[in-house]
Amino acid sequence: MFGLFKSDPTKKLQKAYERKLEQAMHAARNGDMRANASLTEEAEAIRAEIEALKQG
Repeated sequence: MFGLFKSDPTKKLQKAYERKLEQAMHAARNGDMRANASLTEEAEAIRAEIEALKQG
C-alpha cells in the first residue's frame, strides 16, 4: 500500500538514457564524432545501471 506512491528509479534513468542518445545523435549529425562517442559511452553506462536495477 505504501509502495504505491514510491517513484520508479528506472523511469528516471530511462529518460536520461534516451536524452543522452538523442544528444549523441545530434552530435553525430553535426560532425562532432568525439562528442558522439563520449555521449554514447555515458548512455551505455546509464543502460548498464538500468539493467542492474532490473536484475536485482
